Amino acid sequence: MILDIFVTLLLVLGLVFLTGGAVGILRFPDFYTRLHPAGKLDTLGSLLMMLALSLFNLHDLTWGSFLTSLKIMLIVVFIFLSSPTATHAIVDAGVRAGMMPWTKDAGRG
Repeated sequence: MILDIFVTLLLVLGLVFLTGGAVGILRFPDFYTRLHPAGKLDTLGSLLMMLALSLFNLHDLTWGSFLTSLKIMLIVVFIFLSSPTATHAIVDAGVRAGMMPWTKDAGRG
């Protein structure tokens, strides 16, 4: 019972972070500021949701469920390594392409 509540809490928190990342991508004004929620909030949201999935999988503790949860956590490690690296590479490509950051005066004609 306590485990189900904790898993539900982790899923809801993950959903909140993923929703915040989606809203940030839609609302921020330029390329660079949109990449910030994509890199940070989506990584944290996926961590929380995958952690909830691995804990729920351990509900009946068997060798197979332990290995499955371990594989899920290895996926989380891969996401934590690849998402910031990919975000940095995309920003670097934007800088090399000459994309200028948004300024407050850019929207005024």
